[in-house]
Amino acid sequence: MTDNRMKLVVITGPTASGKSSLAIELALHFGGEIINADSMQVYRGMDIGTAKTPFIERRGIPHHLIDVADPDEEFNTALYCSMTEPLLREIEARQKIYFVVGGTGLYIKALLGGLLECPSIDQKLRQELRDECEQRGSIFLHEKLKILDPESAHRIHPHDKIRITRALEIIHLTHEPLSSLIRKHGFKDGLFKSLKICLQMDREQLYHRINQRCIDMMEAGLVAETRGLLGKGYSPELKSMKSIGYSHMVKLLEGVWDQDEAIRHLQKDTRRYAKRQITWFRADPEMVWFRPENGSLITKKIKEFI
Repeated sequence: MTDNRMKLVVITGPTASGKSSLAIELALHFGGEIINADSMQVYRGMDIGTAKTPFIERRGIPHHLIDVADPDEEFNTALYCSMTEPLLREIEARQKIYFVVGGTGLYIKALLGGLLECPSIDQKLRQELRDECEQRGSIFLHEKLKILDPESAHRIHPHDKIRITRALEIIHLTHEPLSSLIRKHGFKDGLFKSLKICLQMDREQLYHRINQRCIDMMEAGLVAETRGLLGKGYSPELKSMKSIGYSHMVKLLEGVWDQDEAIRHLQKDTRRYAKRQITWFRADPEMVWFRPENGSLITKKIKEFI
């Protein structure tokens, strides 16, 4: 049976692996356009800390779903998918190739396989779980999750308060583990046929790039960018402001850390984030792994796909 689904190319990988620059080269080569799949680059005014490619370096390639929300606006996976699907159809109508580029694995997974049907938020239950987390710590809740849903507990970091509480919330509301719901859904039969390319490099090389990027961000004005966001009234408690980079600069501005401490913590937390990204991508058997310097092999693979 012929597969008439739209084709799209995903370029993903851990932070600082070179996704953006590679995607621009590929888009130039194939005459394509880029759709952002980074959950932080959707926010306006958050440029340095999210490593957005400066406009002048985009070399005329259209970039979509960047700067589409203010830092205090809710932006989630469902909204991302609802905005991305019509964009892809518009690009296809122009007979262009589309590249979905970014390191937010959940956005990519949901776009390709559809959203997991979960119960609506129960505010009372959620607040109870948050209170318990504050009183007893995320590790305590993670141990509870290990008993109720060991598979999800294995995937979720013990310090990831949001995902731990959501997994427990789903168990309370559905009387079923989140991992079981995911297996039933399967994330299959989506709207698109995809080629998923994931960039890889030696850990030592990746960590060196991450460490240098953090220094570069500081030199580029990350402290001033964060100060400006706070000056506009954006609370440090916002989801966007609690992200890697901005939360570190808030602590620097509040005097909790000096500059050297802020850089060290930023580097360490970014390396940990990259490690979690790699774990997520390795769990996907459809990922095709390439080193960033193997552009000719990647180009060949894309030609075979399209």
